[in-house]
Amino acid sequence: MLAAAAIGGLTVGGVPLAGAASKPLPRLRVEQTRSDLLEFGYHAAGPEEGRPVILLHDLGYDIHSYAEVAQLLAAEGYRVIVPYLRGHGTTRFNHASTLRSGQQAAIGSDVIALMDVLHIPEAVIAGFGWGARAACVAAVLKPTRCVGVVAVNGYAAGKLASPLSRQAEAALAHQYYYFQTERGRARLEANRYDAARILWTDNSPGWRFDGAVLKRAAAAFDNPDYVDVVIHSWRHRLGRVAGDARYEAVERKLAEKPSIAVPSIVLAGDASGVVPDRDTADRFSGPYSHHPVPGAGHHLPQEAPQAFADAVIELVRNGKWRT
Repeated sequence: MLAAAAIGGLTVGGVPLAGAASKPLPRLRVEQTRSDLLEFGYHAAGPEEGRPVILLHDLGYDIHSYAEVAQLLAAEGYRVIVPYLRGHGTTRFNHASTLRSGQQAAIGSDVIALMDVLHIPEAVIAGFGWGARAACVAAVLKPTRCVGVVAVNGYAAGKLASPLSRQAEAALAHQYYYFQTERGRARLEANRYDAARILWTDNSPGWRFDGAVLKRAAAAFDNPDYVDVVIHSWRHRLGRVAGDARYEAVERKLAEKPSIAVPSIVLAGDASGVVPDRDTADRFSGPYSHHPVPGAGHHLPQEAPQAFADAVIELVRNGKWRT
């Protein structure tokens, strides 16, 4: 649980923190492009003429979650795009007046906007956490642009059920309670690294990550909009704040929990600390398969990169490409 004392800087048991003594890790090269709303930072790999694949990270993670997956897919000849989600890394809002929204309609719409500016007519879209939510939303909004979806833990569109089950409430305690308060917001602002460290530990309790891995990802949390976007996401998801008016029609559509008609693969690590959607299979009306990943937690692309890459490859090879 992201309690005040924990996020304030106390050590979480069982997590090795190499800190400043860790050997620096290589960083992915980042390019920039601009839509009407955002300037996107993204990593690109593989040939431009390859089948496009878009890989989306979660809140509190960054593009380096896909460092190995991107290499594996680029080696297959695919065009791989790994963007920083809004509020992370070098992705920035173009206008000071834009609401720093983290709602699901926004992050899903961002995927389509990025595809537009990069002239990508269609792609396989894959993600975990926020990334899975964005992928599912993009598939609902523009199924003709989405050849297939890889989603960790299943169908991710729609707000959280109210009230939450006891299991879900326990798993989401830091967001469900702490991020709803101004004290939680202030602690996140002051201790972004510690917040991510606890999140990583809770989400993947069996993964013994090195401190250098977290330190590399934590650079993405220095984004000036990080706190605003994260807090808005969780408050909006629980119905505590209004969303950006430009996404009202999309949110109404998502409230109906529309099914995903494109080919989809759900990956599920059996050591994940994240509660999966119990109705996940019913929400996919197109070709669907469920792939368990033994020993993996929530951070599946980094914990089991080959399994994640294999799911993407399966959809690319079997997909009905229009272009």
